[in-house]
Amino acid sequence: MSEAKHFQCEVKNGIARVALNRPERKNPLTFDSYAEMRDWFRNLHYRDDVNAVVFGSTGGNFSSGGDVHEIIGPLTKMNMKELLAFTRMTGDLVKAMVNCGKPVIAAIDGICAGAGAIIAMASDLRIATPEAKVAFLFTRVGLAGCDMGACAILPRIIGQGRAAELLYTGRAMKAEEGHAWGFHNQLVAADALEQTAHDMAERIAAGPNFAHMMTKTMLAQEWSMSIEQAIEAEAQAQAICMQTGDFERAYNAFVAKEKPVFEGN
Repeated sequence: MSEAKHFQCEVKNGIARVALNRPERKNPLTFDSYAEMRDWFRNLHYRDDVNAVVFGSTGGNFSSGGDVHEIIGPLTKMNMKELLAFTRMTGDLVKAMVNCGKPVIAAIDGICAGAGAIIAMASDLRIATPEAKVAFLFTRVGLAGCDMGACAILPRIIGQGRAAELLYTGRAMKAEEGHAWGFHNQLVAADALEQTAHDMAERIAAGPNFAHMMTKTMLAQEWSMSIEQAIEAEAQAQAICMQTGDFERAYNAFVAKEKPVFEGN
């Protein structure tokens, strides 16, 4: 799993760092990298050696989106069945990220456009540099802004009006805007980006990881629930977490006036 062919992947001390690695092209996606990342995030749900993921930047950029020559060109020659298979595959990457059970932190530098912006959007947390430019530029290539769940997820992060502007115009959201609008959780200097993201991942990974999985699950599912349904779902989720060893460890540590050491079960 840590020997990915079409993207960088390293797993160490419970933290996985992944990144696209074609810096000479600003890290575009290809058919192969889409499919391999989809499968990697799908399988992540069943891995006990990964507790948090950092999706990083390479060479001063996050991702320029789908490769113009290796994806956009071939798409213009496909029939409807082939096109739908592709768009479903790209959407499956987002679904895999949302359902992987592990917190995902996007560390965004430079260009973050198209499908790259979607990957950042599908992450749980986003840390960016002042140079980060996030653009949902689908309309600029003649497509709708409703790509890979953008019309469902982006308004939940920054609001309907702001999302509509970005999706209609395809313009780049500046780092300061993204931070003020709640897209970016934090802005840091470029030379501090990787360490800041890793520190956050380390802090999360040291926590009660079964409970983190439950939190991520509820964050994803409760948008389609009524308030009553959400409260009941959270009651059940919390009751399950109260049966874990981590809950008892936290109590015992509190009584002993010590810092709890969580084991994720």
